[in-house]
Amino acid sequence: MYLKDNASGDAVEILDVEGLFNPNHTEVAGRIHAGEEMQEPESFSKSALSFLSGEALPRCWLDAHWRGI
Repeated sequence: MYLKDNASGDAVEILDVEGLFNPNHTEVAGRIHAGEEMQEPESFSKSALSFLSGEALPRCWLDAHWRGI
């Protein structure tokens, strides 16, 4: 799955999709896709990521205390 780093606009390949969906995790492992060489994995704050379209991540992925009605 690919998301966008809001600060740089670069695509980020998410390496831990389960961590992305878990609202108790504030960071997720990923790899920036910019340039020709594969980058080293690093940790990204989920609040600094969005979908490639620019849409924010669902609140249920970010807030463990959120309850949808």
